[in-house]
Amino acid sequence: MEDVTFRVDKGDKIGLVGRNGAGKTTMTKTLAGETMPTGGKIEKTGEIGYLPQDPRSGNPEDLARTRILDARGLGQILLGIQKATQDMGSDDPAVAEKAMKRYGDLDDRFNALGGYAAEAEAASIASNLSLPDRILDQPLSTLSGGQRRRIELARILFSAAETMILDEPTNHLDADSVVWLREYLKTYQGGVIVISHDIELVEEVVNRVFYLDANRQQIDIYNMGWRNYQRQRAADEERRKKERANAEKQASALQKQAARFGAKATKAAAAHQMVARAEKLLAGLDEVRAVDRVAKLRFPTPAACGRTPLMATNLSKSYGSLEIFTAVDLAIDRGSKVVILGLNGAGKTTLLRILAGVDQPDTGQLEPGHGLRIGYYAQEHETIDVKRSVLENMVSSSPNITETEARRVLGSFLFTGDDSAKPAGSSPAARRRVWRWP
Repeated sequence: MEDVTFRVDKGDKIGLVGRNGAGKTTMTKTLAGETMPTGGKIEKTGEIGYLPQDPRSGNPEDLARTRILDARGLGQILLGIQKATQDMGSDDPAVAEKAMKRYGDLDDRFNALGGYAAEAEAASIASNLSLPDRILDQPLSTLSGGQRRRIELARILFSAAETMILDEPTNHLDADSVVWLREYLKTYQGGVIVISHDIELVEEVVNRVFYLDANRQQIDIYNMGWRNYQRQRAADEERRKKERANAEKQASALQKQAARFGAKATKAAAAHQMVARAEKLLAGLDEVRAVDRVAKLRFPTPAACGRTPLMATNLSKSYGSLEIFTAVDLAIDRGSKVVILGLNGAGKTTLLRILAGVDQPDTGQLEPGHGLRIGYYAQEHETIDVKRSVLENMVSSSPNITETEARRVLGSFLFTGDDSAKPAGSSPAARRRVWRWP
């Protein structure tokens, strides 16, 4: 994008739209201050709350509850209050006295920042995002990717930031949480910039639309809701087509007439003016938007295998005292399409990682059948080496295909030209997740 200028005010609910690879995530990262623009400047007042696609912020040893409360500076204060409370029971009078003074100071700071009312507000937000106490009392390092993302969303909503930038906020939310989030955003008093594939969310929440047109390298701003935007954008595209068709017709006529006049010395000046007019007609036109390319997904024909390529018996997994599942038996027959259902944090990803051979169960064993080959698509894409190129990741995961075949597959996922030579870490997370091909 070049020469992009816009303003986000309180009450603006902006839907940021555009095809994959248009630069939506890059723009949100730039607005949030995580990357710098190559030109221009960003002016902001107040705090910005930014939810990236792949949040990994925070001390992994902090409790999830502390991570949320720290958005207003309350988390560490509460930990200090708990420590002071313990020290006040010390047999050492000096330790107890210091603890009492520290408790008073911390309690004053806690109440000045909203105190227990703010803590209750954070608990309510967490509950509506399906984050019960048992999750809030766990260290971040023990949580699944989906739980971590909901913790970060809760933190941003609790932060009371003047502007929120949310990249796919409904990812990892259950149906009830999505409904609650829509209502929350509708009544939010600050500004919101959101990227979302949840049509109902953008229909109900968005009152402005920024369309990133990667073909024209411009942003079209529509000061209207989602449905009116769709109608207006279609009308704009049709208008551009008609304007270009009319201009090209007029320019062609002028060029033909100029060619006839150019053969006569007395008409050379007029011919030159006609050519200039034709060029001006074409130069002032917007480019007609090319049809957006979309990824072409095709699952390869699986290798020959036995009737039951994967079995497991008596699988169990726990994290400390937290039991995830126990005594799991399963058999996946050739041609089966199996879905694993369960609440957030129930252990779905843990089970998949065990079946893929990434993690080991506490008890039980996997029984691979004849000809078993497993392709694993990881939620956190940790199977990708972000320092290596796209092509190198592709070839290392699929050693039986040639580089030409690897490039063809990458092309179907819109990795074209130099894209395949870029380091994995330089691309948006949404595109990074397609590089493993079984």
